Amino acid sequence: MTDLFDEKASSWDANEMVKQLSIAVGASILEHVPLHAQMDVMDFGAGTGLISSHVAPLVNKIVAVDISETMLNELVSKAELHGKVEALCQNIIDKPIDARFDLIMSAMAMHHVEDTEKLIQTFAEHLNAGAMIALADLDKEDGSFHPQDIKGVFHSGFERHALQKLIEKHGFEKVCFFTAHTVKKEEKSYPVFLLVATRS
Repeated sequence: MTDLFDEKASSWDANEMVKQLSIAVGASILEHVPLHAQMDVMDFGAGTGLISSHVAPLVNKIVAVDISETMLNELVSKAELHGKVEALCQNIIDKPIDARFDLIMSAMAMHHVEDTEKLIQTFAEHLNAGAMIALADLDKEDGSFHPQDIKGVFHSGFERHALQKLIEKHGFEKVCFFTAHTVKKEEKSYPVFLLVATRS
């Protein structure tokens, strides 16, 4: 499996757009998800741990899942995450984890997964009853957010109503959307939603 983030990993955290987006999504999760000290969390598409770093002090533990080993290497090098965050380089759609979580969170990873329905189903299967998801990604856009020749991008954002229907189909309720951030690029604006829902 090709690591599409191999060359980006070392400079990822220094990217101003990434930094602002991570701060905003992290703050939105803290505002809209009732975190607690016994909570076991999966950070899907965790990358270098920018979202995990917001949540880790408030929960029991985080399993940071990504298919980019170089991004996870950056995560495990962060002293503040030691003892709280475990890195797992694995495609959980093909190879599920033998564990259940109280929260699955994700930031800007869903558009890198081709089969959204299979992803949501996988999330549902990894959650305890009454557990939550907190998923941040782009609102539906015209395809200009990413460079045209980029690999590994399967969706130009998501339409909120269609995503809500898909989420509810797989046993989630109390679905809420919040606009967590708006990315400004070359005079265009790209809203980023945070979807919060509860596994019934």
